[in-house]
Amino acid sequence: MSTHTNPPTPRERLVVVGNGMAGIRTLEELLAKAPDRYDITVFGAEPHPNYNRIMLSPVLAGEKTFEQIVLNGRDWYEANGIRLLTGDRVEVIDRANCTVTAISGLTVPYDKLLIATGSTPVIIPVPGSTLTGVVGFRDLADVDTMLEAAARGGRAVVIGGGLLGLEAANGLKVKGMDVTVLHLMDTLMERQLDRSAGALLRHELERRGITVLTGADTAEIVGSEKVSAVRLKNGQELPADLVVMAVGIRPNTTLGKAAGLACGRGIQVDDAMTTSDPAILSVGECVEHRGQTYGLVAPLFEMAKVAAARLAGSAEAAYTGSVTSTKLKVTGVDVFSAGDFTGGKDCEDIVFRDAARGVYKRVVVKENRILGAVLYGDTKDGGWYFQMLKDGTEVAPVRDTLIFGQSFGGEGAANPKAAVAALPDSAEICGCNGVCKGTIVTAITEKGLSSLDEVRAHTKASASCGSCTGQVEQLLALTLGDGYAGEAKAKPMCKCTDRTHDEVRRAITALDLKTIPDVMQRLEWRTPDGCHHCRPALNYYLLCEWPGEYKDDSRSRYINERVHANIQKDGTYSVVPRMWGGLTSAKELRAIADVVDKFAIPTVKVTGGQRIDLFGVKKEDLPAVWADLNAAGMVSGHAYAKGLRTVKTCVGSEWCRFGTQDSTGLGVKLERMTWGTWTPHKVKLAVSGCPRNCAEATIKDLGVVCVDSGYELHVGGNGGMHVRACDLLVKVETEAEVLEYTGAYMQLYREEARYLERTAPWVERVGLDHIRRRLVDDAEGRAALNARFLFSQSFSQDDPWAERANGSVDRHEFAPLAQVG
Repeated sequence: MSTHTNPPTPRERLVVVGNGMAGIRTLEELLAKAPDRYDITVFGAEPHPNYNRIMLSPVLAGEKTFEQIVLNGRDWYEANGIRLLTGDRVEVIDRANCTVTAISGLTVPYDKLLIATGSTPVIIPVPGSTLTGVVGFRDLADVDTMLEAAARGGRAVVIGGGLLGLEAANGLKVKGMDVTVLHLMDTLMERQLDRSAGALLRHELERRGITVLTGADTAEIVGSEKVSAVRLKNGQELPADLVVMAVGIRPNTTLGKAAGLACGRGIQVDDAMTTSDPAILSVGECVEHRGQTYGLVAPLFEMAKVAAARLAGSAEAAYTGSVTSTKLKVTGVDVFSAGDFTGGKDCEDIVFRDAARGVYKRVVVKENRILGAVLYGDTKDGGWYFQMLKDGTEVAPVRDTLIFGQSFGGEGAANPKAAVAALPDSAEICGCNGVCKGTIVTAITEKGLSSLDEVRAHTKASASCGSCTGQVEQLLALTLGDGYAGEAKAKPMCKCTDRTHDEVRRAITALDLKTIPDVMQRLEWRTPDGCHHCRPALNYYLLCEWPGEYKDDSRSRYINERVHANIQKDGTYSVVPRMWGGLTSAKELRAIADVVDKFAIPTVKVTGGQRIDLFGVKKEDLPAVWADLNAAGMVSGHAYAKGLRTVKTCVGSEWCRFGTQDSTGLGVKLERMTWGTWTPHKVKLAVSGCPRNCAEATIKDLGVVCVDSGYELHVGGNGGMHVRACDLLVKVETEAEVLEYTGAYMQLYREEARYLERTAPWVERVGLDHIRRRLVDDAEGRAALNARFLFSQSFSQDDPWAERANGSVDRHEFAPLAQVG
């Protein structure tokens, strides 16, 4: 008896042009509805997988890496059978033959085509707009350009006081540039904020050292080949090494127009997200629907949902437009706006202002209903106001307390979950990823989710900026009731183990574990060889616990620590020789100059830590560069290390008429005592010769401020995006006490902090009182800590450059690729 099986029905061919948020969200929705219907090919103009464009600002500011903003890695495409072609922009759509052709010459046929080409930045057509040094702010390449410029320092002018312009300004300021923002209108972010909120935002930016010029109309960008200044129409000229254009976006219709599709401001689509060609759909910022274009995430994701349903075979799904609200974090400040907040005839304003706290709220009411709202500094009730606005809810019953928010005086005051419980399933919780309440609740119930990380993994809610984390946790508590235990304060080290950093450290000591394999075997690691998160942490914990016994595992270090230099974006390295306390000599400077000439090093820069950085060193040249610097007596500055970086000093009493003590001499002693140490994260010290604090000692991990009667020791500070001023630990009388307290403090931090935890969060976590009890109140314990630190240093203070320069370490790792093998 023979059997006969029908051949499988061939899949339709779907081609997606655009690898951005709207196009890939459409595929996510489609795969959930009809996972086997299409063979899918995705073309992306950028050489990257799908990433969250909203989070480019944190990448610019150094708060996140590119890897942390990737939404769908290449493994996701592979797992779903999607052919991904990155760095290959589609140039031609042949509608007659149903094919697309990319710049590589590759031609791919389609049965259905989805255009999601997004938008392009507006470059105002003033003279000089094409000069080198003028950049938009739209993709990762723009961020790389700005970071490269910021590394050279200098002055940046940002044209545009909207969200992107202000985020660019803040990121460049954090990176050390002098920044001026030019805005044509009188109020910053006038589309999202009213005058009062805009004034608060301007004050906050100016407090951070950013110059803001409103009513500024650009006439010309000055320069011959490279930008040198920006000239305004009033004649004012602003010197500039970098100009960022952030004056808006326009739908990218180039491909659609070339293909003969109906286009207005955008590629025109109907309620089915179908273009004038029934085989071609379009979604995202490139689209014009009912005369409207959108640049916010929520409408784009609503379009994606409808397009996916249509591609899956639904004849009913329809997009009818979006009522939008804007919830943003601008330079770290929460802002929200919705509806028409301009007010006017027959409108009433209900206003709350607390300028000292940086909080401002304004609700515009017309005919007993919310017409619009603006929130600055406190946006937790934005969703509530927006829902009332969309539903046309009468405000009379809550008029007296409306401005104070949903929970004021009612059930929510006693039950924080009441506010989120009252939201409908359609209420957006996560603006970055377009996730509504219903999606989160359904995922929790149907997939058995019980933690914030699980919700993030399945829905992406709170996985980007994190501002909605509180609401997601409230939904977990609301949905699971007593089944939700809350989020653990200390989470596992990584996915390889259930144990926390603290538990692992205790086990290493208690169980006498002295190798990474011992730790993994005894503590039942899930992954036999660990991962890039846990191996460096274990390597550090073992080094700290067993100095002199444990052998450092180079495989468990990041690339910078393996080669003892900082890798740069082009694959070259930077080398920073140590300058004790910021002091140098003619011999050292000649050695640096000779090395620069000998190896054609392109960039030499003075760092903020009073040293000289050599950029652009080829990997294979590193040992020879180190050898020449060693010959002049210079050792590694450990600019790459989770360890001591610098000890910044002022000239103190030796030269300065205000100096009270020899701050330079003390700084040199501290640096010679602490260099070479391995710590949970980088450590920076400083010594200021008087309370004028020229060495910025009060924002360092440990800072010493010299006074007439001795020395003040300050701890737990840092600069960067979130500046934390130090806490005063103790005042002492002698240099010997300073050295002992420093050694003890360093060792306490080394023994108690979690890997990659700076001293600032460590101090906040354990509390200053705990540190005082261990160091100030317990003299015997302080001496023991200092002794353990000095003992560890006796094994740590070997210069890694010298080892590699003299050939005692295998140089194979530094050989050019062409010579390897």
